[in-house]
Amino acid sequence: MKTIVSVHPWDGSFNKAIMNTIIAKWEKENTPYQIIDLHKDNFNPIFTEEELSVYHKGEHLDPLITKYQEILKETDTIIFLFPIWWATLPAILKGFFDKVMLYNFAFSYSSDNNLVPLLNIKKSYLITTSAGDTEMFRTPIESFIQMTLMRVGINDTEWLNCQNVVYGGEEHRKEFLKQILERV
Repeated sequence: MKTIVSVHPWDGSFNKAIMNTIIAKWEKENTPYQIIDLHKDNFNPIFTEEELSVYHKGEHLDPLITKYQEILKETDTIIFLFPIWWATLPAILKGFFDKVMLYNFAFSYSSDNNLVPLLNIKKSYLITTSAGDTEMFRTPIESFIQMTLMRVGINDTEWLNCQNVVYGGEEHRKEFLKQILERV
């Protein structure tokens, strides 16, 4: 199963156009897919004191987390679709990893205290948009891939960024959508 994690709050965004392009391709190909739309789901990325009281046990109190974990168990290809804000991923996506990628679901520990990935997502894409040039964001994105995705078992990540999305113009965005259709 393919899954898109959508992280943009505005339906009129270019991120939404990217998602619609991918969905149209998958529907044409009869590819099964699921969408996790963090904003439409009203996902709360902030821990409460009660949530933190069970976190260390790998437990949670939010039914959305159960839903998301069930989706992730069925996922073999995942797309994280988000704008780069302040040189990194939006806070709601960070909260998704904090609250959903729990101990004994996404990772465990080896006898020498190293993380052991528990998910088995074979292919992943980070599809991002940015106002600046791609190279400005390479370090934080590569760190996210190595220190977060790989450590929970989200593998073979390809990063595609539509740089200068605000100033690039309509033709620039159309070219990026073509690239997405070829890669995803």
